[in-house]
Amino acid sequence: MPGGPKPPEDPTPLIGAATDVARLSHQAPKPLHERTADEERGVVNWEALAASEKFHRLLRAKRKFIVPAMIFFVVYYFALPALVGYAPRLMEKRVIGSVNIAYLFALSQFFMAWILAALYVRAANRFDKMARDVIDAETK
Repeated sequence: MPGGPKPPEDPTPLIGAATDVARLSHQAPKPLHERTADEERGVVNWEALAASEKFHRLLRAKRKFIVPAMIFFVVYYFALPALVGYAPRLMEKRVIGSVNIAYLFALSQFFMAWILAALYVRAANRFDKMARDVIDAETK
């Protein structure tokens, strides 16, 4: 800009608004969600956290839910093509008008996926609480 005032090297303070949720500035301290990995180094002892009993309980709880849910879903999902291939007479049996068992089974897979998703959301809330407890115990 010839003849006018030179803008600052970093115009962020001029552009950011007072209503910004996380103002873009270089004022200290930075909010936690703006920290880089280098700035986080040393804040949490990750090795001690990973070795803690609470962390292992969290992993066991997640495994206890996720593995059976995944196995159930995979078996349920592949049961339709397997039954259509190996038990076609059963699957073509009409239930209501021209709707047969195969159509109802296929439709039930949508509901089963929604039910499993809802169960996972409920379990994930427990996992999140357990994770907060693990981190809180380690940062104290």
